[in-house]
Amino acid sequence: MIQFRDKHASSRQLYKTCVELRGLLRDSGCSLIVNDRADVARATDADGVHLGQDDLPVEMARRVLAPDRWIGCSTHSLDQVAEADRSTADYIAFGPIFPTASKENPDPVVGLEGLREARRVTRKPLVAIGGITLQNVRELLAAGADSVAVIGDLLNGPDIRARAREFMSVLGD
Repeated sequence: MIQFRDKHASSRQLYKTCVELRGLLRDSGCSLIVNDRADVARATDADGVHLGQDDLPVEMARRVLAPDRWIGCSTHSLDQVAEADRSTADYIAFGPIFPTASKENPDPVVGLEGLREARRVTRKPLVAIGGITLQNVRELLAAGADSVAVIGDLLNGPDIRARAREFMSVLGD
């Protein structure tokens, strides 16, 4: 799954980029998730949307998207995890688990213990976010994450594809 995030793009630019990505991913078997914007996800026939705490509520995004599309949401506290668990969200992202440089104003780090507690609050797929590296993926899975969201550890290396394959081998495809 690729989640496209560009906090500074205009609506038109976000739309154009998502159309391009959709075309590139069409035969790959890889899903495209649009960050924040259910309207752009629908307009580009993306596979879903990922919502932050300041975006549309999950149930409102459901009204915008086709019924078979994914909706995920970011959470940063156990109360938010519990609220997402009561919603129709398909998956819940939780963190930041570790310090992260990919957010301008990150929420406080929740750590591995916070992830273990979040796992107890929901049975929905739980995605660990924030400071994820190939070196800490196994401990995240052991603490209850079903998957991970990675930015820096993919983009900072010399070969994104090779790094992605390394992550997939740890995650078990």
